[in-house]
Amino acid sequence: MDLDIWWQQKETFERIFWIIAFPSGLLFIGLMLMTVLGGDHDVHDDVDADWETDDGGIGFQFITFKNLIAFLTMFGWMGIAAIKMGWGRGATLGFAFASGLVAMLILASLFYFMSKMVGSGTLVMNNAIGNLGEVYLTIPGNQSGMGKVQLKVQGTLRELDAMTTGEEIPTGKIIKVENVINDHILLVNKVEN
Repeated sequence: MDLDIWWQQKETFERIFWIIAFPSGLLFIGLMLMTVLGGDHDVHDDVDADWETDDGGIGFQFITFKNLIAFLTMFGWMGIAAIKMGWGRGATLGFAFASGLVAMLILASLFYFMSKMVGSGTLVMNNAIGNLGEVYLTIPGNQSGMGKVQLKVQGTLRELDAMTTGEEIPTGKIIKVENVINDHILLVNKVEN
């Protein structure tokens, strides 16, 4: 069937839904592909900081560009579906509008919960307090120098500087983190076997 003939057979009411559905659907597919493939990342994602901020963020965002495109896509396609089912104009508009709002809510919720799963990757040294680890490089006694320990902090095995107030702790011994000195040196004690 010729596209021009097909288009001429449509009523103005249905044409409006096609004009909304087709371009917004293509744009929605493009946006979702960019999201999945990482093409829409924030330009500030590569900033590294030595402090942790928790300003609460904006939180749940209902009206965004992606959500608007999702609304228009569902509005258009559900409107076309309602017309094909023989619904009246009022029912078609109501169904299309409600479908668009549901799409916005689902997409906003999805991105909100996905954003909560992302960690900053910034090491918070106080999270090491109470953890057990192993001495990697001998720790001199009585805080006379630094050694190194390996321990798991925030789900990652890390090698960190450490000091002790007690006697020297040789390589391979198990330690427990008691405190953090100057925000970057662990104060540890040997764990007795």
